Amino acid sequence: MKARTVGRHFRESFKSLGRNSWMTFASASAVTVTLLLVGVFVMIMMNLNKVADDLEKDVEIKVLVELTSDEKAAEKLEEQIKNLDGVASLTYSTKEAELEDLIKDFGGTMGLSDQNNPLRAAFYVKATNPQETEKVAENIDRLKNTYSVEYGEGKIEKLFEFLNVARNVGLGLILALLFTAMFLISNTIRITIVARRREIEIMKLVGATNSFVRIPFVLEGMWIGILGSILPITLVSVLYYNLYQILQPYLEGELFNLLPLTPFLFQVNILIIVMGIFIGVWGSFMSVRKFLRV
Repeated sequence: MKARTVGRHFRESFKSLGRNSWMTFASASAVTVTLLLVGVFVMIMMNLNKVADDLEKDVEIKVLVELTSDEKAAEKLEEQIKNLDGVASLTYSTKEAELEDLIKDFGGTMGLSDQNNPLRAAFYVKATNPQETEKVAENIDRLKNTYSVEYGEGKIEKLFEFLNVARNVGLGLILALLFTAMFLISNTIRITIVARRREIEIMKLVGATNSFVRIPFVLEGMWIGILGSILPITLVSVLYYNLYQILQPYLEGELFNLLPLTPFLFQVNILIIVMGIFIGVWGSFMSVRKFLRV
C-alpha cells in the first residue's frame, strides 16, 4: 500500500470523526462506560488475587519436637524435614524462644520461666506450593521425634477452596464483562456505519476494493477506542492512588498489602487502552463487513 493511500485513510478517518460527531460521541461514551467498569473490576480483582496469594504464602506448619529429643535428634529432624519434597523454608524455635513468644502474646509470665518451661521446641515450615500444605504436613508427621504437626487442618482446606473459587469467579466475571463490552460497542459502531451505508455502496460501485473501504472505518474504530479509554485511565488512576494513600498505612505490617502504585497502574492503564483499541477495531471490522457485499 502506497504512503499516499495510507495518508488518505488516516485523513478520512479523522474527517469521519468530525462529520459524524454525535455518533462518535455515542460510540466513545459506550467505550468509556464499559472500560471504566472493566478497569475498576480488574483493579479490585488483581488486589483480591494478591490478598489471596499473601494469605496462602503466610500458611505454615508448626512441628513440635518431642521433649525427650536432645539437640542432636533435633538437628537430625531438621535435616530430614529440609530434604522432604515440597518444603520451601524451615525455621527452628527453641523452647526458650517459644516461651518468650507466649509471654509476649499474653502480656504476662503466668508463673512460667526457663526453669519450669513446659513448652517444646518447634520447627516452622512453609510449603513450596501452599496448596500442598496438607501433604507436606503428613510427610513430616511420619518422621521420628515429632510430637505433633499443626497447620490448621480443616480450616486451611476451606481457605484454599474459597480462594480458588474467588479467583475463578473473578476471572469469569471479567471475561463476561469483556464479551458484553465487545457486543455493546460493536452494536453502537454498527449503528454509526448503518447511517453511512450509502457512502459505502457508492464507493463500491465506483470500484473501491473491500480493504480500501474498510481501512478508514477500522482506523475510526481505533480512534474511538483511544478516545473512550482516556477517561477510564484517568479515573481509575486517581481512584486507586487515593485508595492506596488512605489504606496502605493501615496495612503496613499486616498479612497482606495492596499492589504498589507502580508498575500496577501502568499495567492497568496499558490494559485499558489496548482493550479500547481492540474493541473499537473489532467492532468496526465486524460491522462494516456486511455492507461490503454490493
